[in-house]
Amino acid sequence: MTDSDNNLSAIAPIMDDVMRQAYPPATLYVVATPIGNAGDISLRALHTLTIVDAVACEDTRNTGHLLSRYGLSKHLIAAHQHNEREIADKLITRLQAGERIALVSDAGTPAVSDPGARIVDAVRNAGLRVVPLPGASAAVAALSASGLLNDEFHFVGFLPSKSKQRESVLTTLKPMTATMVFYEAPHRIAETVAALVDAFEPSRQIVFARELTKLFEEMHRCTLQDAITWINADANRQKGEFVLLLEGAQTAGDNEWMEAERILTILLQECPLKQAAALTAQITGQKKNALYERALQLKNTGEDDAG
Repeated sequence: MTDSDNNLSAIAPIMDDVMRQAYPPATLYVVATPIGNAGDISLRALHTLTIVDAVACEDTRNTGHLLSRYGLSKHLIAAHQHNEREIADKLITRLQAGERIALVSDAGTPAVSDPGARIVDAVRNAGLRVVPLPGASAAVAALSASGLLNDEFHFVGFLPSKSKQRESVLTTLKPMTATMVFYEAPHRIAETVAALVDAFEPSRQIVFARELTKLFEEMHRCTLQDAITWINADANRQKGEFVLLLEGAQTAGDNEWMEAERILTILLQECPLKQAAALTAQITGQKKNALYERALQLKNTGEDDAG
C-alpha cells in the first residue's frame, strides 16, 4: 500500500463524520473558500458545496472555475456589493421553499471585508437558519505568521481611497494598542504605505503579507521608517493582494521597558552581565530577574551576529 493509499484511508473516517452531520434544509451555509491555494478548502466545505441546491457568489466566473477544479457544477447566483439587498429577497424565497444555499465570496470568508453581511442579516431577520463553515482567512493567516506579540487585533480592512478620508481614519487609529489589520490592492499599496508612514511613529513594526498561499507568497517585517524603501526596491513587491499588519501604540509600561532595555544595552558594553542587570534595575525600577533574562538574550544575539 502506498503513502497515498494510506492518506486516503485516513481521510475516509473523517468524511464519514462529515457526512453524518446534519445539513438541514431551508438553511444558508456561509462557506469559506481558499484565498489562493485550491488545497486550502475543508472536507466539510466540499461536502456542503456538493449537496446545496445553489451557490450565491461574488463573481459567477470565479466561483464556477473554482467549483470545476473540485469536479462540481452548481446553479450560481450573482450576489455582490451592488445587488445584495435585491438578491437577499430572492434567496429568502428559495430558502423558505426548503432549499439549501451556500454563500461564498471570491476568496476567503464571506462578509469579512467582502459581500455577504447584508444577505446574512436579511436571512436571519426572516427567521431562517445560517450555518458558518470556517476556513481560509487572509487576516488570520497573516497574523499567525507575523511574530507580532499582541493578544489583540483590530480589523480595519480597506482604507478609504480619498486622501482626506483616509487621513481621518488613520488619525482615529493612532492611539490604538491592538495590532491593526489592513487589506490593500496592488495599485494602491505604495500610496497606502506612504499614508501609514505619515500617520504613525517611524519605529512601529509593519508586516507585509503579499500573495498569501500563492506561488509568489512573501512576508516581510520591518519598521515603518524602512517600509517605503523596501516596497520601492523591487517592482514585484507592489504586485498581488496585500495584508498589512501594523504594530499598535505602546503603553506607558512598554515605553518604560524600552528605556530600561536601552540602559541595559549600554551597561552591557562596560559591565559583566549580572552587574549590568542589577544596575539597570536600580536605575529604572524594573525587575532584576527579567532584566537578567533580557541581558542573556542580548548577549546571545550579539554572539550570533559576531559569528
